[in-house]
Amino acid sequence: MELGGGAALSGVLTQDWPALWAIIAFVSAGALTVAASVRLVGLGDTLADRTGWGEAFFGAVFFGLVTSLSGIVMTGVSAAADQPALAYSNAVGGIAVQTLAIVIADMAYRRVNLEHAAAWEHNLLFGCLLIFLLSTALLGSFGPDVAVLGVHPVSAVLVVVYLGGLKLIRDQRQVMWTAVTTRDTRVDQPDEGGRFGERTTASLWSEFLAIASVVVVGGWAVAHAAESLVVATGLNAGFVGAVLMGVVNALPETVTALIAVRRGALTLAVAAVIGGNSLDVLNLVVGDVAFGHGSLYHAAGADQLFLTTAALLMTTALLGGLLVRQRGGWWRVGFDGVLLMLIYLAAVVTLYF
Repeated sequence: MELGGGAALSGVLTQDWPALWAIIAFVSAGALTVAASVRLVGLGDTLADRTGWGEAFFGAVFFGLVTSLSGIVMTGVSAAADQPALAYSNAVGGIAVQTLAIVIADMAYRRVNLEHAAAWEHNLLFGCLLIFLLSTALLGSFGPDVAVLGVHPVSAVLVVVYLGGLKLIRDQRQVMWTAVTTRDTRVDQPDEGGRFGERTTASLWSEFLAIASVVVVGGWAVAHAAESLVVATGLNAGFVGAVLMGVVNALPETVTALIAVRRGALTLAVAAVIGGNSLDVLNLVVGDVAFGHGSLYHAAGADQLFLTTAALLMTTALLGGLLVRQRGGWWRVGFDGVLLMLIYLAAVVTLYF
């Protein structure tokens, strides 16, 4: 009986789900991600102070890692299931949606433009790293279609560049560039008190990692639901990966940015998005390893390459906003926020049609 039950459960987990089940999985995983992300902000803000790493670096690396876990699982599962377009689109589509999260957080911060208040050197450096990584992935798609042990050399380059970028940013002992401090600038000040002030650092790390494991399960559910939707509805895999999976993939960063803004952790809000995006490029490495039919970069079609270019364009606009530092603008956001919305909307419409 137990074997039969196990086989039945295995069948449910591995076979394509009906469209209704897939939609329920999307919604449920999204709700789970939102709940987990709300808790993560408080934990992460406290750990950033306890470790002395600061909101920018902690948000970009550790928040980026946890909020990217669901996307990593989505990309790996899709690539292993021989859905390269779905895998690639999810990785890059998540970056595009997550960049849009800055606009949403900006609208939630009523005092001044978020890019003005949180323009710190680490956020700018992570933006540059993201552009470098996306450009490298794009070059890999147009380069020779080769593989070493089933993995394209560009995957190794992306890992080395990311780790090298982290070291370069972390080793900035002497600040060589700093934003002009205004009355609207929010400086990252350690706060040892708060709701987690009485808890040990070890217990905070334990809960942080436990929530991360929940996010992984949600990522698997979304990936399988997306694959089932493509089969059941005949929707374009690029559209499903870039928009539907991308939106769920971006929920952790979006919620993190919103809650961080409400807590006054403005640097953390921007760093979580830009740092998460930098780490999300490594989803392509996971997909390349999991894809069993050659290079994932060369399995990408015109839609995926178009989406990569759109993500590059959005990141450039965001960096421009962090440098110009407008205090206000149209629709309560700066010029970069308007550009981000227009670029993303144009990309979605183009992918759909």
